[in-house]
Amino acid sequence: MSTTVEPSPHPASPATAPGRRTVVVGVGPVSVEDVVAVARDDARVTLAADALDAVAAGRAVVDALADDTQPHYGVSTGFGALATRWIPADRRADLQRSLIRSHAAGTGPEVEREVVRALMLLRLSTLATGRTGVRPSTAQAYAAMLDAGITPVVREFGSLGCSGDLAPLAHCALALLGEGDVRDASGTLVPATDALAQAGLAPVVLAEKEGLALVNGTDGMLGQLVLALHDLDRLLATADVAAALSVESLLGTDAVFADDLQTLRPHPGQAASAAHLRALLRGSGIMASHRGPGCTRVQDAYSLRCAPQVHGAARDTVAHARTVAVRELAAAVDNPVVTVDGRVESNGNFHGAPIAYVLDFLAIAVADVASMSERRTDRFLDVARNHGLPAFLAHDPGVDSGLMIAQYTAAGLVSELKRLAVPASVDSIPSSAMQEDHVSMGWHAARKLRRAVDALGRVLAIEVLTATRALDLRAPLTPAPATGAVRDLLRTRGVTGPGPDAYLAPDLETVAGLVASGEVLAAADGASSAGPGADDPHVTSGAADSTATSPAVTPQAPAARPTPEERS
Repeated sequence: MSTTVEPSPHPASPATAPGRRTVVVGVGPVSVEDVVAVARDDARVTLAADALDAVAAGRAVVDALADDTQPHYGVSTGFGALATRWIPADRRADLQRSLIRSHAAGTGPEVEREVVRALMLLRLSTLATGRTGVRPSTAQAYAAMLDAGITPVVREFGSLGCSGDLAPLAHCALALLGEGDVRDASGTLVPATDALAQAGLAPVVLAEKEGLALVNGTDGMLGQLVLALHDLDRLLATADVAAALSVESLLGTDAVFADDLQTLRPHPGQAASAAHLRALLRGSGIMASHRGPGCTRVQDAYSLRCAPQVHGAARDTVAHARTVAVRELAAAVDNPVVTVDGRVESNGNFHGAPIAYVLDFLAIAVADVASMSERRTDRFLDVARNHGLPAFLAHDPGVDSGLMIAQYTAAGLVSELKRLAVPASVDSIPSSAMQEDHVSMGWHAARKLRRAVDALGRVLAIEVLTATRALDLRAPLTPAPATGAVRDLLRTRGVTGPGPDAYLAPDLETVAGLVASGEVLAAADGASSAGPGADDPHVTSGAADSTATSPAVTPQAPAARPTPEERS
């Protein structure tokens, strides 16, 4: 076991920090907000009394079967392709321990702390249903390890998404046994046995069925889906902000965002995005300067004109994925399971297909939103298309290159996003001597979506950086309050505006941080009269975080299609 002190991929907040929220895990499902609170904000975790009662009742069923002369999978047999071997009572503790040790077979870089905490909470939530057959003491020990801020080291590779996320969950269960390495509450890498001792916890000796109950779930891929949904609520609203900045600074028109035009195609996400764009552009002196009959612009390029259609489609994709996530949060995924009437039955609910499909679907939507953003960025840099701005928004084109290479960076990110949009769930490699002959690859879909969400934020940051520089170059024309607030935010954070070339990478990182934190969105919506938010059915996962969503815009009900008589 390693005792090396290394920085964590996501440093922990102290587990003793004051004001920590408490998530009480009961028989019912945890919420998206619960997962985010535990994963990212180090919320405390405890089991409800009803959960402990349900766990005790489920355990009583398993205890009764342990004495049965008939074999019962996971209780008195081996696993996977070895399920036909009966295991005598005096070897069953060895069976469970061996299962965890052998399945903790991940490799590669450490998985982020927030991902591990999310999957642990979700596994605990399943244990709390009483459908897995663990003892109350085991469920309590798992909760206590999570509450203490102990984060098992989970490796990047090892899960096929069926039977659930076996290897990642086995690494977590191994820590419960006092084996393997963990990050303590300060983020220091220590042996699990030391971390448990420091927290006043004892290693668990597993009984029948418990090893399987701790590893047979889709919690890793589901946890990453929930975190992605939370982030995409913010990023898709920020995409509207970036588009509004570009429409304004490129002297585009907001007439195409009119409500009556949007209701002709009644997609809720499109309506919400268009309403947000109207609010963000309200009061713009730049827009007013070319709105009259003298304007010769007939219609804008698609990347400006069709922003609600693309951003809205992505919002609706998120809405569909959220529906799947909510169903999965209410699920009890294990094999076998303890049924309500006291049976222990094998099943196929561990297959990750429902989650894998929407993870892949989201990666496609993310890539397309980023692609449109990069095209808007590119328009600013071309004198043939930017309507009077200097080449590459440079101070002295030729001497200065301006934002030429920032667009290269955006293009490189979009190219990577196209690769990440290739579905993982269409692949399957048989395993376990062909017993597990079709798998979901949902963990891989989740890992690539995490990279895609990060890349989307960076592409949007480059557009925001570019458009705010263009906004300054339109002076003395005045921007909308919302877009002006974003420009002011960047300037107060040291992001340079028009002028001679300067070292650009720090500015890109600063703006990327402001996008990821929600500060760009908060600045824009705080200065505008409205924006999509808590009342928007497509923006719900971040409702508990004041920076996660913007104020509410409720999409208008779609207009009814006219009858033939009305059309005539």
